[in-house]
Amino acid sequence: MTTTPRPAGVPMRLGLALPQYGALADPAAVPRFATAAESLGFASLWVGDRILAPRAPSDRYPGGGTPEHPYPREFETFADPFTTLSAAAAVTRTARLGTSALTAPVYSPVLLARALTSLDLASSGRLDVGFGLGWLREEYFATGVPWADRGLRLEELLDALDALWTGDPAEHEGPQWRIAPSTVGLRPAQEPRPPVLLGGFSPPALARVGRRADGWLAGWMPERYLTGLWSVALEAAEKAGRDPGALRRVLRINPRPGTAVETAADVRPCLDAAHELGISEALVDLHFVAKDVDHALDLAADLAAG
Repeated sequence: MTTTPRPAGVPMRLGLALPQYGALADPAAVPRFATAAESLGFASLWVGDRILAPRAPSDRYPGGGTPEHPYPREFETFADPFTTLSAAAAVTRTARLGTSALTAPVYSPVLLARALTSLDLASSGRLDVGFGLGWLREEYFATGVPWADRGLRLEELLDALDALWTGDPAEHEGPQWRIAPSTVGLRPAQEPRPPVLLGGFSPPALARVGRRADGWLAGWMPERYLTGLWSVALEAAEKAGRDPGALRRVLRINPRPGTAVETAADVRPCLDAAHELGISEALVDLHFVAKDVDHALDLAADLAAG
C-alpha cells in the first residue's frame, strides 16, 4: 500500500506549539499567545510533555543529542501541559488543542481520563489527545513506572481510557490497572471520545497507529521514511478492518540550529513538500529559534502570511 497524494485544493491546517518550555516557558503569557495565534489563523495549538531533566541522563535525545549535551537545554524548564492547555482553552474558540505528545505510560488512566475529559469539555470538544512512549527512562523511574514493557502498558492504557470514556458502568481489569465497575458522570464533549493520535518512528509503533489510533504524530524526516512508515500504519489499519483513509497525519516541524531545518524560514519548504505527500496537518514548534514569547509571535505571523 502506498501514500496517495491529497487532492489539489485541500489546504494545509497549520498548528503552533504554545509557549511552554525553555525561554518561552511563561504560563502567564499563554492566554495572550493563544489569542494572537488563533487571530493569525492557526488551526491548532499544542503542548508537549517533559517531566525531568537529569544531569546525567541514560538516554540521548533522539532529535539530535550529543555526549556533551544529551538533550536540548530548553528541556530544563518545562511548564505543565494540562495547565497550559487549560489556559489556551479559556481564551480560544476555534483552534483545536492537542498534546504532542504526553508520555502516556507514566500516567494513571483514571486521572488522565478525568483531566482530558475536563479539557475536552472546557474547549467545547476541541481536544486532540496525542500519546507517545517517551525516550527518557529516568522519567519512568521518577514516576514509579517500569521502563520495561512500556508498549504493552500503552496498549492497556488505551483500553482503560476507552472504558472510562464510553463504559456504563466503566470498568477495566488488566495486568497494570484494575478499575472497579464505577459510575463516571463526566463524559467528553466529542463522541465517543476525543481523537487519539500516537507518536513513534518504528514499524511496531506505526502498526499500533493503524490498529488503535485515529492518526499519527509524525516528525519531519526524509520522504522515504515518511512514506515507508505511513504505509505500515495503512496496512495495519486495513488488516484490523479499519478504514485507512480515515487516519490522520499531523507532521511536527521543530526548526533548530544545526539540524536539517535550522530556522523558521526553512519551515515553509517543508510544509510544501509535506502537502505534496498528502499531509494536510502540521505543527510548528518555535521553542528552539524564538528568543521570547514576542519573538515567537513575530515568527508565527511570518509563517501565517505564507
